[in-house]
This record gives sequence, structure tokens and C-alpha cells, in this order.
Amino acid sequence: MDDPVLEVAPLGFQWATIDPFLFCVHHVDAYPAGNEALGPDASLAGREMGSDFAGVDGWRMYHGETVPGFPQHPHRGFETVTFVRRGLIDHSDSLGATARFGRGDVQWLTAGKGIVHCEMFPLIEREQPNPLELFQIWLNLPAEDKMVDPYFTMLWDEDLPRRVVTDEQGRTTSITVIAGELAGLRPPPPPPDSWASRPEADLAIWHLAMDPGARVTLPPAAGPDTVRVLYLFEGSAHIGEHDLQSATGARLRGDAEVTATAGPRGAEALVLQGRPIGEPVAQYGPFVMNDQAGVEQAFSDYRATGFGGWPWPVDDPVHERDARRFARDPQGRLITPTESVAH
Repeated sequence: MDDPVLEVAPLGFQWATIDPFLFCVHHVDAYPAGNEALGPDASLAGREMGSDFAGVDGWRMYHGETVPGFPQHPHRGFETVTFVRRGLIDHSDSLGATARFGRGDVQWLTAGKGIVHCEMFPLIEREQPNPLELFQIWLNLPAEDKMVDPYFTMLWDEDLPRRVVTDEQGRTTSITVIAGELAGLRPPPPPPDSWASRPEADLAIWHLAMDPGARVTLPPAAGPDTVRVLYLFEGSAHIGEHDLQSATGARLRGDAEVTATAGPRGAEALVLQGRPIGEPVAQYGPFVMNDQAGVEQAFSDYRATGFGGWPWPVDDPVHERDARRFARDPQGRLITPTESVAH
């Protein structure tokens, strides 16, 4: 049988992606206890405030000045999928939507013709550390959908399908399905104008957590042109003819069944899969269009309209320390996760 691994590459801070994906980053920050303002109860001396990406002491302020995170910034022409495994995010946007989410939740945001949002990381614990771990994935939109209306949705932790599968040796793999279907698990629907909403896109986002020595098999994708990449970010695994170590990406054959065996410390991986959109991509910062003229128009429109304006009194709003996970949509409706799982 042919090796199912087509190529491997090391993972940096920003992971290399393939059409239809544009970007993937794994944020891991060991934030200390929080202060009165929900920022770090630690000195910020020596940091490049406003652009702190160095990871001094194991954490970053990013573009935040008081609370870590990303104050208001625009997007057009693609989607963001934010999967938070530990910690919390306070979101606010130009549609008037707002949220506090995390601890397993996913936010899926279609920027479409233009949205401004902020993503702040409030440090709510004052007596203990505030670790944060999240993946942010940028998913392209085809030309015909780049100027759709923006759309905000939450996929709560309680609603994401998960399953523990056991191999013939009794070792287990925990599967979380964010998009696509795997092992009989089908997640909530993506936004209506997403590339993921088209069955022919064959799009999937899966998280795998494998016990030491566990084996798991991924079925073939729906079509031979589907691109599948496995990002091994913890532990080690054997796939085909390759022994993969932590911080390695492996592009896999889409038309092949793929079996992975975890190493002695187990393995964790994120799998991104989809049929390429196959259109030209012109990107500058937060705008992703099909040509340079489209990017220039995005800048012009943002300068002229602010993509609807910013309805919040500050660029980096955060919620009260004791606020629970929630969302409020652009129509003002309160959306809360099912309370079947305690957080």
C-alpha cells in the first residue's frame, strides 16, 4: 500500500495551511493570576506593548495594553473559526454581538463584506494562574460569497459531538468534531454562507487526543482532490512510513484510509480537511480577496464606513469578572450554553 503521508513540515507559531484554509495558529499562554482590571498581575516592563508576541515568561499580551488579546480590528472576505480549549475570550463586534466563550467552545464568524471585532483574554482568576489554549483557523470564502452579510454563531462545548473510541488493545482516542463527520459524529451546522456548508466542499475540523500506544483510523475523504493535513502538536505518532514528533504537520492522501499510532507519551492532533476552492487569493493583513483591486477596495470601504462602525465605548471591551459563558446576537437575543455540563 502506498504511504498515506505525502509530505511533512515543522510547525512554527503560525502553521502552514492549504486551500481552502488560509491560516492556523495555536495560542498557548501560561498567564499568571489576574489583577483588578482582568490583566496579568505581573510586571509588563520590557514588553513591546501593543505588539507583544515574544512569549516572555510563557505568555504574550499580543495587541492588548491592559488585558491580553486583540482590540478592535477589521476583516473581509473569509471566516474565522476559534476553538478554545482552556481559558476564556471576550468578543465584541460591529454588528453589536458580544460573548464570553471558551473551555471547549467554538466561535464561527463569517466576515463576508466586512466586520470589526475584538478578542480579549480576561484573566478572571485572582488566586491562581489563568492558562489559555486556543486554535484560530482562517477559512477562505469563494468569490461569489466574499461579500455576503457577516454572520456570528456559537458552537458551544455542550453541543459539540465527542466520542472515545477504543482500539483492539483497549487503548483510547478522544475525538472532537467541529466540522465534517467522523466516527458517526455530526456537529452543529456551520454558518449558511460558509464553504463548509456545501456538501461538495468535504470540509472537516477534528481534534484527536490519543492515549500512549493508541491506534485510530481516519476513513478516506469523499473525493480524491480533498486536501487533508494532520497537525501533531503534542506527543508523537507513527503514520505510514513516518515517525512524527511534536510540532510536525503531515499532508495526507485524501483518498486513502489513514491509521495513526500514538507514541509512548500519547499524541494530540488537529486535522483540517477540505476540497480546495481553487481561486486566486490576494491577502493583505485582515482582508482576503481574489485580486489586489479587491484588497484596495476593502481598505477604501473600511476607511469610509468602518464596516458599520464600532458601537462599544472602548477598543478592547471585557465583561465583568463573574460573567458566565454567554453570547448576545446582533438582534440582542441572549444565547447561553446548555447547563448539562458544569464549567
